[in-house]
Amino acid sequence: MKDQAIVILEDASKYYQQGQMEVRAVDGLSFEINRGDFAALCGPSGSGKTTVLNLIGGLDIPTGGKVFLEGEDLGLLSRSRISAIRRDRIGFVFQAYNLIPVMTAYENAAFVLTLQGVPERECRERVLSVLKEVGLEGLENRRPDEMSGGQQQRVAIARAIVTRPAIVLADEPTANVDSTNADSLLSLMERLNHESSVTFLFSTHDQRVMDRAHRIIRLHDGRMESDEVIA
Repeated sequence: MKDQAIVILEDASKYYQQGQMEVRAVDGLSFEINRGDFAALCGPSGSGKTTVLNLIGGLDIPTGGKVFLEGEDLGLLSRSRISAIRRDRIGFVFQAYNLIPVMTAYENAAFVLTLQGVPERECRERVLSVLKEVGLEGLENRRPDEMSGGQQQRVAIARAIVTRPAIVLADEPTANVDSTNADSLLSLMERLNHESSVTFLFSTHDQRVMDRAHRIIRLHDGRMESDEVIA
């Protein structure tokens, strides 16, 4: 249903020029991500998963077709408007965590709220609440180098959801953690989806993520192979 769609891709393409060769990273892709989805983009390396996330996240502009986020055509927006959408409406979780090394867990989680100008008291309440929700209560003052990989990824998840975004884009979120931490992180994100209606879209080739996903979109050479809702 379009009124429930957060993301709509309409015949979206992204081509790159490598010397004399044109690389079609995404080639005529159409699908919607609806509010409350817990969906995974799957496929081999080079299938276009990360490029799709970059298009939805406004990090890339489509070569052809359209990408809409909450009804706005990202290809028609100014850089400042796209930056505001990324800050306010999209949460990002990267496989490399992308935390700021000199900042504590609290400061990393609060960073985007500070950019938004959220008052200090409200910021503190929201950050402490989210850090507790992701299992990091009592670790607020630790810097990334004082935390395990799984804990760092939890900080990244806290930072992604504290702004109450329309969608969280997670690029290979289990790639740099062991099996125990991967299962724990997936359980956390599944709970956030179920209890707090956080919408997630993963890119992954990890079977553990695919086993948890409620919808699997399979890509091959930038095209959709299948789109399956898991009962």
